[in-house]
Order: sequence, then C-alpha cells, then structure tokens
Amino acid sequence: MTTSDLTLPQVDAEPKPKDDKGSGRRRIIGAGKQLHAGPVTYVVLAVFSLISLAPLLWTAIAASRDNARLAQTPPPLWFGANLFKNMQVAWDEVGLGTAMLNSTLVAGTITVSTVLFSTLAGFAFAKLRFRFSSALLLLTIGTMMIPPQLAVVPLYLWMADLGWSNQLQAVILPTLVTAFGTFFMRQYLVQALPSELIEAARVDGANSLRVVWHVVFPAARPAMAVLGLLTFVFAWNDFLWPIIALNQQNPTVQVALNALGTGYVPDQAVIMAGALLGTLPLLIAFLLFGKQIVGGIMNGAVKG
Repeated sequence: MTTSDLTLPQVDAEPKPKDDKGSGRRRIIGAGKQLHAGPVTYVVLAVFSLISLAPLLWTAIAASRDNARLAQTPPPLWFGANLFKNMQVAWDEVGLGTAMLNSTLVAGTITVSTVLFSTLAGFAFAKLRFRFSSALLLLTIGTMMIPPQLAVVPLYLWMADLGWSNQLQAVILPTLVTAFGTFFMRQYLVQALPSELIEAARVDGANSLRVVWHVVFPAARPAMAVLGLLTFVFAWNDFLWPIIALNQQNPTVQVALNALGTGYVPDQAVIMAGALLGTLPLLIAFLLFGKQIVGGIMNGAVKG
C-alpha cells in the first residue's frame, strides 16, 4: 500500500464558533453601544421639569405684575412690565444689599466649617479605633432626633450672655458642624476610603495631618461637594433662628424679606420680587457648580 492510497480525514483550519458563544459575543458588542432614550422618556422628564419649575415661574410672573392684578381672578399667566420696578422697590425698602452680604458671609462660613469638621469627624468614626466610638456615634445621631425648636430659648439665653444679640456670630456659631454632616461623611468614607491606603501612607512615614490632607480629603472630595451645596442652601434659607437672633439693622436675606410683608395691605408683587432676588444667588451657584458636583458624585460612585 502506497502513501497515496491513504486518505486522511479533513480537519478545518479554524473551528467554527458555537451559537452560544457567537450570541454572547454579539451581546458583549451590543453592551458597549450607547443607549438612547425614547420619546416617552423625554416627555416624562419635560413634564416633571415643568412641575418643578412652576413655583419659580409663578414667582417671576407675580413679581412682574402689580398688587391689583394679582388680586383678580383668574391670576396672570404671563409676565408683566413691572419686574425691575418691583425689584428696585424691594431692594431699597429693606436693604437687600446688606442682607445679601450678611447671608453670603454666614452661609459661606457655615459651609466651610461644616464640610471641614464633618469630614474630620466622619473620618474618625469611619477609620479610627478609639474608646466609646460607637457610643459617641449613636449620641451624635441621636441629636438629630431633637426638634430644633426646643433649643431656641436656651440658645438665645446663651447668645445673650455672650453679648452676641443681633450679631452675625450668633447665627454662625450654633451651626459650625452638624450631626447630619458627620453621619453623611462617615457613611461615605466607610466605603470610599480603603483602610489599606491609610496604612500604606503611614508606612511611608506620613503623620496624621498628611494622611488627612493627601489621602482623606481627595477620597472624600465628591461627598464634600455634595455636603457643601446642601449646607449652603440650608444656611441661606434658614429663617427660624436668624429671625430670633437678628433684627432689621443687621439682617440676613430671610430676615429682610420678612419685613416686606408688614403693612396694612402687603404688596404681594414686591414680596415676590424680593423672594426672587433672594433666590437668584442659589440659582447662580447651582448653574456654576452643579455640573462639577454631579460629576464628582459620578466619579465617587465609579471609584466606590
């Protein structure tokens, strides 16, 4: 028998992929494509956006009218011609310029101190081991259950003993750090800050200050941005304690706006114009820093 008489079985050079592998490959390729929302999604988002913006839109419409038109039925549904006139009246009547400077100082100081101290306290509760840490954390959280109205009288007596009545430090001091901020930062740092990273920094010879500055703060930056925005909005809009601790000679925005409602027949258009002026700084801050804050949240979520 010669070599030519032998018939060898034919084998394919490359085996054909099975159907399940091919479908899996197609699924992987499809997973990398960008998803697009349908028209129903855009309609739902547009409806909810209009509902959310309706109070602000009505404030602007009412601020552009006069008091007589606002008392009529049906109410106006479009802008009038008195917007800037009413804004000027509200600005001059209660001194909104001074009030805005005071609110910026108060809200800015409270925001910086709350973010700083809450981050340090949250890091201590999340990563450091010390005696009675669990009990102190429970005590901190427990203070959130106390209604703030109960602390008004003793807090006012304390500020009066310090001689800080009608002064801005009476509004700043009680809110230099919050239990919510401490708990918020603690919960974030438990997941976002690996203990191995802290140990590696200490092995390299970093002291506690360098660990906080070079390890804790960069890891906590997304949560610090969110906490800062929430704290600034809360401090800017706070009304109960400032109206008790301050007067019209040294007001914040909310205290000044309260004076617009005085009189036998309050001018609703001027009140709405003042409210619109008091809201504009918050809108500007969100337009300027909202994208960075949302980006920080997404980066923190990806890293976590």
